[in-house]
Amino acid sequence: MSTFHLALSDGSASSAPNATERGFVTGSVRLLLRLEGFATLAAAMAVYARSDFSWLAFAILFLTPDVAMLAYFAGHRVGALSYNLAHTYALALVLALAGLFGGVPFVAAGGLIWIAHIGFDRALGYGLKYATAFGDTHLGRVGRR
Repeated sequence: MSTFHLALSDGSASSAPNATERGFVTGSVRLLLRLEGFATLAAAMAVYARSDFSWLAFAILFLTPDVAMLAYFAGHRVGALSYNLAHTYALALVLALAGLFGGVPFVAAGGLIWIAHIGFDRALGYGLKYATAFGDTHLGRVGRR
């Protein structure tokens, strides 16, 4: 594990944390998590297609979870919490299963679209957010470097 030194304002040097120490996954683990996201996207779309739900609804609702980013106007902590709740598989899976087993097709469709969106984001490298900055995610730093 390599470290580098940063000059502090008082002239002393300190070891800066590397990506793993900051909570970002790297290397093959990051690749596996991105592949897992792609697999989740593909599985959700396959179940969606098999269920004969509307592809127009899929296209219209696919980016809906990203509305949670608006919470960043209330600050990084609130924004990260909102974004993470909207980008966590657990809630989307509960919705999809409740719709599928409860016989409510539009609820099931919504859950599957939500799962597909999260998988898509993960496949692209967009992970759960840290409260430090919008671009700080568990899959690494996104945006400007």
